Amino acid sequence: MNTANDRALRMTSEREITTRSGYGMLAVALVLSVASVGATTMVRAAPAPTVTVMVIAGLLTIFVLAGFYLLQPNQAAAILLFGDYQGTDRTTGLRWTWPWLSKKKVSVRIHNITSEKLKVNDLRGNPVEIASNVVWRVADTAQALFDVDDYREFINIQIESAVRAIGSRYPYDDFDADSVTLRGDGDHVANELRRELQERVEMAGIQIDECRLTHLAYAQEIAQAMLRRQQAEAVIAARAKLVEGAVSMVEHALEQLSSKQVVELDDERRAAMVSNLMVVLCSERDTQPVVNAGSLYQ
Repeated sequence: MNTANDRALRMTSEREITTRSGYGMLAVALVLSVASVGATTMVRAAPAPTVTVMVIAGLLTIFVLAGFYLLQPNQAAAILLFGDYQGTDRTTGLRWTWPWLSKKKVSVRIHNITSEKLKVNDLRGNPVEIASNVVWRVADTAQALFDVDDYREFINIQIESAVRAIGSRYPYDDFDADSVTLRGDGDHVANELRRELQERVEMAGIQIDECRLTHLAYAQEIAQAMLRRQQAEAVIAARAKLVEGAVSMVEHALEQLSSKQVVELDDERRAAMVSNLMVVLCSERDTQPVVNAGSLYQ
């Protein structure tokens, strides 16, 4: 069921209004001005009709001048009749409309906002600091002007709300699982933030063009502890990859020795070779070869 507010939002959607070019009306204003000035020079010859012409020409000049307004590129004007929205004019240059119609100008240029650093708890409850940069513009002038009190303040509040929502949806980092993280999946998080923010500002006629995280770090109270944890997890992950590669290389070496019949190894010799190869491959320092001049068991 649609509410009254929903119906009001649909009524204030932007629509085009037809206005006149101001240059033609400027010529009319100049003609009326010349007529008013000329009438003042003829007052002595024919006072009554000349004064009437002068007054009418002066009033018409004021009437025409009151209808002018100027629109710069990427600027629009919402036209109202006694507070009732009539339409939006997006034609740039000198424009003219009836003087009793009021105009509210709004910029439809691209705007850029960098939010303040916000402290947010991520998916695991760790406090992190997040800041974002948002590129936006007014897409519907009627909704931006009439459906929210101040659309600039509105989008600032919604940016903070969306950043908090996205920050709590993902962990800061994750070495154990192949999941989306704030630090490792910046593009995915940015796109998710843009979609989240677009849904929140849709009612205000705002179009979100781009969102990017400009700052991401653990909060100061846990930064040192989390740094040590990251270093430990990184070392463990590197060790796991190193052992996995070493096991694969040892297995390949044993297969090659057996298939080419280079040497016949019993279980004890095979274990000794595996041990030596694992030490060589997994050691952090350069190993020194030892030449055994005797048998394997000496």
